[in-house]
Amino acid sequence: MPDSGLYLRVKYVDNSYDYIAGTVLGKLIRDNKVKRFYRYSEEKWVTVGVDPIRGIGGLYAGPDRRKMN
Repeated sequence: MPDSGLYLRVKYVDNSYDYIAGTVLGKLIRDNKVKRFYRYSEEKWVTVGVDPIRGIGGLYAGPDRRKMN
């Protein structure tokens, strides 16, 4: 198995599995090619579109809580 710090285990939308470089994950998610990936830091599978994904934010519709001077 590849070093978990450099590679991620992914499940593609066609249900096949692979190990990919972590730097490629964002592009594969944007291209809708990955269904799930294994987050070693939490020891669990993350499902795209269901679970929170770091670095992929959306628009926030709530109140702005940051203090502005």
